[in-house]
Amino acid sequence: MDDFRFLEEQQVNPELIQGIREFREKYPVPEEAADRIIKPVIPFYGKDILEMAIAGLLEGENILLTGSKATGKNILAENLAYVFRRPAYNVSFHVNTSSAELIGTDTFVDNQVKLRRGSIYQCAQYGGFGILDEINMAKNDAVSVLHATLDHRRSIDVPGYHKIGLHPAARFIGTMNYGYAGTKELNEALVSRFLVIDMPPQTADTLEFIIRTSYPSAKPEAVEQFAGLFLDLQLKADNSEISTKALDLRGLLAAMGTIRTGLRPLQAVRMGVTNKTFDVFEKEIVDDVVVTRIPESWTRENVYG
Repeated sequence: MDDFRFLEEQQVNPELIQGIREFREKYPVPEEAADRIIKPVIPFYGKDILEMAIAGLLEGENILLTGSKATGKNILAENLAYVFRRPAYNVSFHVNTSSAELIGTDTFVDNQVKLRRGSIYQCAQYGGFGILDEINMAKNDAVSVLHATLDHRRSIDVPGYHKIGLHPAARFIGTMNYGYAGTKELNEALVSRFLVIDMPPQTADTLEFIIRTSYPSAKPEAVEQFAGLFLDLQLKADNSEISTKALDLRGLLAAMGTIRTGLRPLQAVRMGVTNKTFDVFEKEIVDDVVVTRIPESWTRENVYG
């Protein structure tokens, strides 16, 4: 399959697509990192967002994807790494992520102390795309490592070893959600090292595209109902009637997979969506929304042709 088809189908600027082709020719993939080039399960849908991200990356900039839950930040990051044909290095930040995990730690091999290279070190070495997930959960120790890596210096100081420069193809894509427990405001110094893209909420078009791509045999009327269910929950979350726990696109897609296997649709959606919240009253609200879209009488045949 043509790697650029989903870009061409969305009429992304041909100059940007040509820029990616030239980038791939200029920077071949190191053999030892080729296994990190992973084709995404879902192509990203959104012409304007794609064009902004591609233009920034071609100019050597790093990208920060911000927005609420389930806006496709990680899907976009994975698609960008794949279409640029770069090895992807995922770092999921949490309160205990330290600089040693990013750069590397000492280990004992063959009676010698050697550096076990961390994900950021390998990304810099092989010209990968570093996906910095939930970067606003990183503590100061970890963030300080990124400053010289992300700005014009494009280098990493490895304490006790040496300084390394970033491969010219290396880029970093940060993601951050609003309002998650443990998150904090990013400081200006770090934000200034990114171009920031604010990801819009899902729409009926984007949701139906994702569902049809994941499950081509799903009936159009079922696709419409599943997309509508997500939009109904998204609206209730926006109005603070429910939390974002049940607003889980991965869970909704997984539910559709279990329906294809033979599970009744309502059971599947309760498992993939409703039961993601553990508050009894919130669960009742979510379930009321679910049953208006997915009737209890539905079977597999109502969803798949």
